[in-house]
Amino acid sequence: MHPSEAVPIAGWRARLALDFAQRGARTVLSERRHAGPVTVHRPQYPEGDAVCHALVAHPPEGIAGGDELELTVRAKAGARALLTTPGAGKWHRTAGPWAHQHVALEAGAGAVLEWLPQETIVYDGAAAELEADIRLAADARFIGWEILRLARAGPGERAARGQLRTRTTIRRDGRIAWQARAQLEGGADLLDSTLGLAGEPVFGTLFAAAPQIDAPLVDACRAPHPVAGTGAITALPGVLVARYLGASSAAAREYFARLWAIVRPALAGRDAAPPPVWRA
Repeated sequence: MHPSEAVPIAGWRARLALDFAQRGARTVLSERRHAGPVTVHRPQYPEGDAVCHALVAHPPEGIAGGDELELTVRAKAGARALLTTPGAGKWHRTAGPWAHQHVALEAGAGAVLEWLPQETIVYDGAAAELEADIRLAADARFIGWEILRLARAGPGERAARGQLRTRTTIRRDGRIAWQARAQLEGGADLLDSTLGLAGEPVFGTLFAAAPQIDAPLVDACRAPHPVAGTGAITALPGVLVARYLGASSAAAREYFARLWAIVRPALAGRDAAPPPVWRA
């Protein structure tokens, strides 16, 4: 059954919309609108006024069947914003109804937008649909990642129930620069196949988008390797894609953080400055 065909039940609906704007040499959170159990913490400036860091939080108990979460972020012309989350997102098992998350990110002329959430845990028996739409102006830059863990019932056990659907689209100046879809079902052969997850519970993708991705940057990103699991780099016109597959969320985060430290200076002209919450 497709999510749109699921029988609707009473779940919470949460919406958060954030606008970032440049005010002189400072990027500010110029507007926020929210409804339901999702919010943004007070903006921080750990690397000075130019980049506004924002912490997006939704209920720590996680997301269950019937819940809907919508996040909309706009970095207006010249703005620089980095968003992350205070902890892992948790998607719980359901009796049937799907849970949905839609993230819409937009970067205007000359803007730099970074979406670096902590990992998403999809528990056995969940029915989760995650969508991300990134829209970039002709000269905007974007860096983002997603790390997913399929949480199993116990050590050595495979994900036996539930479904996960993901879709990510990056558009530049209205044209699709990258699009990827995935569909995983509990108990399916794809979970163990070498053409799928090869029996590993953690997988993730990092995206770096700019008007141009130079060959030396691609080569530099191919030098690091995960401390556990495997990584791979794909270069497309205007988009660099890194993938992780393994057993460790920590290894995925460490690998992507090392890549971020390479691509951020090249794309955004700034050294990597990890958000303070990552050290908590």
